[in-house]
Amino acid sequence: MPRVGVFGGTFNPIHFGHLLIADEICEFLELDRVLFVPASVPPHKPAGELAPAADRFAMTELAVREHPRFEVSDVEFRRRGPSYTVDTLQALGTRGDLCLVIGSETFLDLLTWKDPRAVAALARLVVVPRSGKAFDPDAPASQKVLRELGLEGFVRPEAAPGCPEAPVLVEAASLPISASDLRRRACEGRSLAFRMPASVAAYIRDHRLYRQEG
Repeated sequence: MPRVGVFGGTFNPIHFGHLLIADEICEFLELDRVLFVPASVPPHKPAGELAPAADRFAMTELAVREHPRFEVSDVEFRRRGPSYTVDTLQALGTRGDLCLVIGSETFLDLLTWKDPRAVAALARLVVVPRSGKAFDPDAPASQKVLRELGLEGFVRPEAAPGCPEAPVLVEAASLPISASDLRRRACEGRSLAFRMPASVAAYIRDHRLYRQEG
């Protein structure tokens, strides 16, 4: 079966940091596809901080269109209600063997998600430490999450093929780009160059996104 990475998020807005991590994961784990899944109604994000869902989806499409293994999924736009990851993974199960790409901070918060044990059963967890943030996979907080999810310890990418169910810890290259900083820049009419694809920056300008902030 195809090996498919699932990379969800608000993408508010999408930027080169997201794209670099996805490309690194794709290469490290030899994935056939990476599905970017913009959240329609993210349960953990205040709606007032978000650009309209249709705009976030359109920006994600623009950002990934030149990568041969990247694709945008509208799975969370085809159902009503909050965009719970467990429902998304169930809907994507026919696409192949799923790997769920999440940041290390998200991993530590995973037990607050809807049905986290089912999330871990439906997709292999791929955890990426955030740039500039220390993450200790052996720390009590990390071990508690693993224990509650019924998982053993992390493996590195090179050991992943021999441990098909173990979560993978990937020290992927990352860029110190903040979506909140980009929204602030857009609000102030400042440059977005070299932080996101030019097509996404143009979309933000043309649709006057984030101008309501500040």
